[in-house]
Amino acid sequence: MPLGLALGMGSWAVLAVLALIQGHGGRLFSLVVIAGHVRLLVAIPAYFVCETWVDPRLSTFVETIVRSGVVPRGTLPALDRETAHIHRLRDSWIPEALFLALTVTWSLVGGTPTLEGTAAVFDPSHTSGAISLAGRWYWGLCLPMFRFLTLRWLWRLGLWAHFLWSVSRLKLRLIPTHPDGLGGLGYLVVVSRHFLPLIMALSAVQAAAFASEMAARTTAFEAIYATLALILVVDLILFVCPGLVFTPKLWACRVKGLSDYMVFASGYVNDFDRKWVDPKSPTDEPVLGTSDIQSLADLGNSMNAINGMRVIPFDVGLLAEYAVVALLPALPLLLLKYSIPELVQRVFSRLSGS
Repeated sequence: MPLGLALGMGSWAVLAVLALIQGHGGRLFSLVVIAGHVRLLVAIPAYFVCETWVDPRLSTFVETIVRSGVVPRGTLPALDRETAHIHRLRDSWIPEALFLALTVTWSLVGGTPTLEGTAAVFDPSHTSGAISLAGRWYWGLCLPMFRFLTLRWLWRLGLWAHFLWSVSRLKLRLIPTHPDGLGGLGYLVVVSRHFLPLIMALSAVQAAAFASEMAARTTAFEAIYATLALILVVDLILFVCPGLVFTPKLWACRVKGLSDYMVFASGYVNDFDRKWVDPKSPTDEPVLGTSDIQSLADLGNSMNAINGMRVIPFDVGLLAEYAVVALLPALPLLLLKYSIPELVQRVFSRLSGS
């Protein structure tokens, strides 16, 4: 995390100094360039925060499914091989070298930055074709660094999705009555929750870019609805869909659990009925204090647990958190369309029904 703060805030500080030296301070703090500020001051630190949050949980997830027996002993060698493979890909310098080359090439062949959302916004003489020192710093270093880190995170998300797919192909021992409601894969929800800083960063960049375009009058406010929908779809693909590889096995576990426990429960309740309910029962054992009734209740709880087992490795609370974090950065955009008193009046009118 300190590295993220140093990269983001350090590069922004240099940008601000260069702009002030050349007398472009007023333009530096214009709404037109807010996307650049958000990339440096919000997104880059958030990338590193998410990395420090997620990496330990990924290791804990592997330890959890091993210690809990979700991965049987005979399957451990395959899991170890896949884990080592992912670690080699994650630590390899080759993908990062490719990302660096791609970002440099992107900057070189991307053409002259336009007024909306890129380096030229730091230069009031853009119409003459010249770019200020602040613009060159942003275009030559800051923006490529942001792109590199974004590609690096997309690569890591791809590795995470591949790892989950590989684990889902292993012979797993899922328990339908497991208290986590996911057959023993409940820690996957914990891992997923720690991606929230990354979701916030991506959404903040999108919202800031939209604000820059609105300030430059190149995008209408009504386009925000499509933007918000796109943000939610992208988050769904990146952070929810990878976990769905476990859905077939969770479904099979639930169906088999219902079948097995129904057969077992039928035998138990038949015996219980013959012993305690049937008037012809020969038992003289007192009902008071017997453990049979508690066992019958426990069996009912087990059946309820199987019926409540989820086949999607997420809960409603996590999906709601994803949606809130994804949409929250877009709320300030309302101020570009409505004043605060007007927003308050609109909210009050809807609440009061007037």
